[in-house]
Amino acid sequence: MEWQVTVGMEIHAELRTKTKMFCNSKNDPDEKHQNVNVCPVCMGHPGTLPVINEEAVKSVQRAGLALGGEVQKFSRFDRKNYFYPDLPKGYQISQYKYPLVLGGVLNGVRITRAHLEEDAGKLMHDPNGKFSLVDFNRAGVPLMELVTEPDIKSAKEAKKFAEELQLVLQYLGASEANMEKGEMRCEANISVSKTSEKGVKVEVKNLNSFRAVERAIEYEVRRQIELLESGKKVIQETRGWDENKEITFSQRSKESAHDYRYFPEPDLPPMEFSDEYIEKLRATIPELPEQKRKRFTEEYGISADLVETLVSERSLAAFWEKVISELRDWMGEENPKKFLEAMKLAANYFTSDFLGLIKEKEISPDELLMSPENFAELIKMIYKKEITSRVAKDVLRVMVERGCDPSTIIESKGLKQVGDEVALLEIAKKIISENQKAVEDYKKGKQQSLQFLMGQVMRETKGASNPDKIKELLAKILG
Repeated sequence: MEWQVTVGMEIHAELRTKTKMFCNSKNDPDEKHQNVNVCPVCMGHPGTLPVINEEAVKSVQRAGLALGGEVQKFSRFDRKNYFYPDLPKGYQISQYKYPLVLGGVLNGVRITRAHLEEDAGKLMHDPNGKFSLVDFNRAGVPLMELVTEPDIKSAKEAKKFAEELQLVLQYLGASEANMEKGEMRCEANISVSKTSEKGVKVEVKNLNSFRAVERAIEYEVRRQIELLESGKKVIQETRGWDENKEITFSQRSKESAHDYRYFPEPDLPPMEFSDEYIEKLRATIPELPEQKRKRFTEEYGISADLVETLVSERSLAAFWEKVISELRDWMGEENPKKFLEAMKLAANYFTSDFLGLIKEKEISPDELLMSPENFAELIKMIYKKEITSRVAKDVLRVMVERGCDPSTIIESKGLKQVGDEVALLEIAKKIISENQKAVEDYKKGKQQSLQFLMGQVMRETKGASNPDKIKELLAKILG
């Protein structure tokens, strides 16, 4: 019997609110100075009282609704008791028995619950192991925890789930979920078993990149299978991930709920939500990634790769939609067929040239000097054969590097297509007279000589002439 892999995910995402979860200290993940966004409440000083951040509550509820979950009409906070240097109160305000959201599904993976809690501080360890420092800027930041059912069957599937959840949170504006900044952190509960057995669950914590999620699960699956095949047992425990060695390592035995001694948070009132409140929240859910994929595929007929690029980069998607809107205004109503041709042309240049240039120049879509209107104008000029493909590529590079509309660049560089047949004929005759050997080779049957002559004409016209027209004229002159 084959080994069966079972994975459940726990994902924490810091919420994008102005202030922390239970106080008015600033919530700023980009703060470079340690211990400046702190106050007596988030530092756990005696006699201080927490106050619930309403926007954080709404963010978790909206995320739950976006994932098809059920917002609970009654919810409350609980104390989760444990002692660690980055936890200033000696306990964490979290949710246990009555979370904000139950249920939902994403990428075919069932979601158990989504609840709200406060984050801990950040520990910084001396490389020589002599001391550790604590930065409490992050302590008290609102944190959504999402727990899945053990529906995931592979490392790749787990990675895709985490990537899709990040997109959903970004679309909602609930969290930037930037894993490099620690705004989203993943944990995986992994077990392997024969189909007739139940495996022992091992938790791997603090996976801070999608690559780490995939690699850690792959390693842990191999480790557990090797143990079982050698007659040993898998121990239920919490393990860490060593990014450099690409191995998991034992940290501690796995805690159970009773270890945390949960009890209702006495300093915060329970929360109740009406049907009207929940429906108002539901009305604020924007178009989500999967909906956008479906619409882009059906509406634009573009490749799956381009759809995925646009869905994963919201600013690029907005740019693309404005380009298409410009093209539709130009010709869509009067000639749908031509509009589709122009849209296909736009997709080709967008995918092969435009995306390549912004990657080469390392430009964020938000930093583009070129407007969607400029790009649409360039596509119109190509479509109307006012410029050649070669010229279009050169002009697009200038547009990406400096901005400017394409007509200004073309005019200033004299790149408009040479369409005058008389002028083109004179250039062709000049090239023939200057390249007699190529002419002789062509007459001897060497077709590549014609390509050489065409290239010379294109060079003379700075690429601003139609290759088919040049070929026709040269062939006519050369008989």
